[in-house]
Amino acid sequence: MSFTVYPALDIRQGRVVRLLQGDYARQTTYGDDPLPRAKAFLDTGARWMHLVDLDAARAGGYTLAPLLRAIADTGLQVQTGGGIRAREDLDRLFDAGAARVVIGSLAVRESAQVIEWLHAFGPERITVALDTRQDAQGRWRLPVAGWTDTAGEELDVLARRYADAGLRHLLCTDIARDGMLSGPNMDLYAQLREWVPQLQVQVSGGVRDLDDVAAARAAGCAGVVLGKALLEGRLDLREALAC
Repeated sequence: MSFTVYPALDIRQGRVVRLLQGDYARQTTYGDDPLPRAKAFLDTGARWMHLVDLDAARAGGYTLAPLLRAIADTGLQVQTGGGIRAREDLDRLFDAGAARVVIGSLAVRESAQVIEWLHAFGPERITVALDTRQDAQGRWRLPVAGWTDTAGEELDVLARRYADAGLRHLLCTDIARDGMLSGPNMDLYAQLREWVPQLQVQVSGGVRDLDDVAAARAAGCAGVVLGKALLEGRLDLREALAC
């Protein structure tokens, strides 16, 4: 299995931002220059990037099509999502240059619908995002709507359902680690690899240094998403790509 490093940009109201643990009230803004940042990823050697529409993640209605088109025109392959609610949203994003569309909230709420799209577009065009938070009983629950509402499904059940349906790419974020620079929850990813060994799992949330990147690869995961550590200069993208 190949291993992919995904430098990431989260966009809110046109600005590059990061949220702490998905909390829209705890935002750090890093600038209003997403396209130059994406071009810098390409110049450094990245071939993929991860682009999130935070406004759409909470309210629906993907807003970044012009930015997506401009980034795709540079030659970067873009995995992007936020607010996907209907098949027309996928068509619009693919037309704008998305290499893969990430489906999160709807993948939790309407798995049968998303499985239909998976079969229609093929397993290389869709990434399912099952972002998770552990409850007091130790169950991995699946918050939706920009992580502001908790659905009834649990991670292991839904991951297996998608694996059985032919999914290939699964993005999973431990919400408690997101934006915290505390290291990814490798126990969670080991559990996922046990539950659904056939899936290509992308590590997201808490990545802080090259050791974390190496740990994700050593665990048999297919990729790692780099956000806050890159934006704050704690992690060098060129070194991460070499790792």
